[in-house]
Amino acid sequence: MADQLVSVTSQPYQYLTAQLEVDGQALTLNLVVYWHYMSGYWLVDVYAAQGDLLLSGVPLITGAYPAANLLGQQVYLSIGAAVIINQSSGQQDYPGINTLGSQFSLLWGDTP
Repeated sequence: MADQLVSVTSQPYQYLTAQLEVDGQALTLNLVVYWHYMSGYWLVDVYAAQGDLLLSGVPLITGAYPAANLLGQQVYLSIGAAVIINQSSGQQDYPGINTLGSQFSLLWGDTP
């Protein structure tokens, strides 16, 4: 399955339900994406469809593969891979408070 775009914006607190296909299986995840004012970057909490917290405080940063996979150390959860893509011409490694969803995108895909 190709990477799937998860629709995020630069609103400082977002609750999203993501209907995904991961490793050939339908997967529903609830995501809380929020700007962390103290650290100055975006974080995401990942919940199962039933409401169970799977991951908390995952920083939304870019990087070179395989480090770019935000879920690289959580393969055991079988929720695929997530990456932040910088679509701008800048070299910044993470979206700023106003650039998530416009210059930076969240992509979800199969487990590597």
